[in-house]
Amino acid sequence: MQDELSPQTLLAEAQRAWPDVVGPSIAAEATPVSERGGVLTISCTASVWAQELDLMSQPIVERLNMVLRGAPIERLRCVALPVREAPG
Repeated sequence: MQDELSPQTLLAEAQRAWPDVVGPSIAAEATPVSERGGVLTISCTASVWAQELDLMSQPIVERLNMVLRGAPIERLRCVALPVREAPG
Protein backbone atom coordinates (compact mmCIF):
# COMPACT_ATOMS: atom_id res chain seq x y z
CA MET A 1 0.00 0.00 0.00
CA GLN A 2 2.90 2.36 0.70
CA ASP A 3 3.91 2.27 -2.98
CA GLU A 4 0.36 3.23 -3.96
CA LEU A 5 0.50 6.31 -1.73
CA SER A 6 4.05 7.37 -2.61
CA PRO A 7 4.64 9.99 -5.30
CA GLN A 8 5.50 8.44 -8.67
CA THR A 9 8.47 10.64 -9.55
CA LEU A 10 12.01 9.69 -10.46
CA LEU A 11 13.21 11.28 -7.20
CA ALA A 12 10.71 9.28 -5.12
CA GLU A 13 11.76 6.07 -6.87
CA ALA A 14 15.44 6.85 -6.30
CA GLN A 15 14.81 7.64 -2.63
CA ARG A 16 13.02 4.31 -2.12
CA ALA A 17 15.79 2.35 -3.90
CA TRP A 18 18.72 4.26 -2.38
CA PRO A 19 19.34 2.17 0.80
CA ASP A 20 19.29 -1.10 -1.18
CA VAL A 21 21.53 0.29 -3.92
CA VAL A 22 24.22 1.86 -1.72
CA GLY A 23 23.85 -0.11 1.51
CA PRO A 24 22.98 1.04 5.03
CA SER A 25 26.33 2.67 5.85
CA ILE A 26 26.25 5.07 2.91
CA ALA A 27 22.49 5.59 3.17
CA ALA A 28 23.00 6.82 6.75
CA GLU A 29 25.40 9.51 5.47
CA ALA A 30 23.87 10.49 2.12
CA THR A 31 20.32 11.02 0.84
CA PRO A 32 18.86 11.85 -2.58
CA VAL A 33 17.16 15.26 -2.24
CA SER A 34 16.37 16.40 -5.77
CA GLU A 35 16.40 15.37 -9.42
CA ARG A 36 16.47 17.55 -12.48
CA GLY A 37 17.19 16.56 -16.04
CA GLY A 38 18.63 13.19 -15.07
CA VAL A 39 20.94 14.65 -12.42
CA LEU A 40 20.28 13.22 -8.95
CA THR A 41 21.48 15.51 -6.16
CA ILE A 42 22.72 13.69 -3.08
CA SER A 43 22.94 15.55 0.23
CA CYS A 44 25.86 14.25 2.30
CA THR A 45 26.56 14.75 5.99
CA ALA A 46 30.14 15.88 5.31
CA SER A 47 32.33 16.95 2.40
CA VAL A 48 34.38 13.76 2.68
CA TRP A 49 31.21 11.75 1.94
CA ALA A 50 30.41 14.00 -1.03
CA GLN A 51 33.91 13.43 -2.42
CA GLU A 52 33.77 9.69 -1.83
CA LEU A 53 30.36 9.32 -3.49
CA ASP A 54 31.53 11.43 -6.39
CA LEU A 55 34.32 8.89 -6.95
CA MET A 56 31.84 6.01 -6.65
CA SER A 57 29.12 7.66 -8.73
CA GLN A 58 29.36 5.62 -11.95
CA PRO A 59 28.65 2.20 -10.38
CA ILE A 60 25.95 3.75 -8.17
CA VAL A 61 24.22 5.29 -11.21
CA GLU A 62 24.40 1.95 -13.01
CA ARG A 63 22.84 0.09 -10.05
CA LEU A 64 20.14 2.76 -9.64
CA ASN A 65 19.21 2.59 -13.30
CA MET A 66 18.84 -1.21 -13.06
CA VAL A 67 16.04 -0.81 -10.47
CA LEU A 68 14.35 2.44 -11.56
CA ARG A 69 11.37 2.29 -13.90
CA GLY A 70 11.43 5.95 -14.96
CA ALA A 71 13.86 7.92 -17.06
CA PRO A 72 17.48 7.02 -16.37
CA ILE A 73 19.73 8.88 -13.95
CA GLU A 74 22.63 10.31 -15.95
CA ARG A 75 24.85 11.40 -13.07
CA LEU A 76 25.03 12.18 -9.37
CA ARG A 77 25.68 15.62 -7.93
CA CYS A 78 27.03 15.12 -4.41
CA VAL A 79 26.92 18.07 -2.03
CA ALA A 80 27.79 18.49 1.63
CA LEU A 81 24.47 19.88 2.79
CA PRO A 82 23.07 17.82 5.64
CA VAL A 83 19.37 17.03 5.32
CA ARG A 84 17.24 19.16 7.63
CA GLU A 85 15.18 17.20 10.12
CA ALA A 86 11.45 17.87 10.20
CA PRO A 87 10.31 19.88 13.22
CA GLY A 88 8.57 17.78 15.72
